[in-house]
Amino acid sequence: MTHENASNKETQQPQNEADSSSQPEASEPLEGTVVGPESDEVLEEQGFDWKIYANELELKLAAAEAKIEDQKDSVLRSIANSENARRRADQEVDKARKFALEKFAGELLAVVDNLERATQAADAENESVKPLLEGIALTHKLFMSTFEKFGIELIDPQGEIFNPEQHQAMSLQENEEFSPNTVMAVMQKGYSLKGRLLRPAMVMVSRGGTTKADTQV
Repeated sequence: MTHENASNKETQQPQNEADSSSQPEASEPLEGTVVGPESDEVLEEQGFDWKIYANELELKLAAAEAKIEDQKDSVLRSIANSENARRRADQEVDKARKFALEKFAGELLAVVDNLERATQAADAENESVKPLLEGIALTHKLFMSTFEKFGIELIDPQGEIFNPEQHQAMSLQENEEFSPNTVMAVMQKGYSLKGRLLRPAMVMVSRGGTTKADTQV
């Protein structure tokens, strides 16, 4: 064997190895190959199996669809959680704003009570007391106007049906002039703040009957 033949043989051997290593796997078609009826025989000659390839594609598609659904559910849950958190925050802010004056308003009720007691106890026929009574009445009116402005409502249930959610029965009295369970007298007026009870009205309730007997509750 001449030196030239040996050199050609060595040159051809790496090329053959490179050609064998570049052969595609059986589960994938050749890159750049047009898949169609014309190429089926070529792919089959190369060992390509269409069933295996189709199964692999179906598995990948199913995995992709499952991942999309999972991500969709995750996004929807995140949106729902954010919306619930925002709603709760709005409710807390509204609640804090709505009842921020509750304690302060409760302290003012005693002032209004004293103004009403002073008016009731004073002698309205006494000329020297009339200017004082007018000043007390004006102050009381100003208080009530301020209460109304901030959502504080008066509970004065004279003649109404007894309501345990807003009234506190101090006594029961049988009386034919009133229907049973009717407020006969209001001993102390009640107040509410935007629908929330600040103080119940203290009342006397009719039991109905023929005798007059007080019963403490």
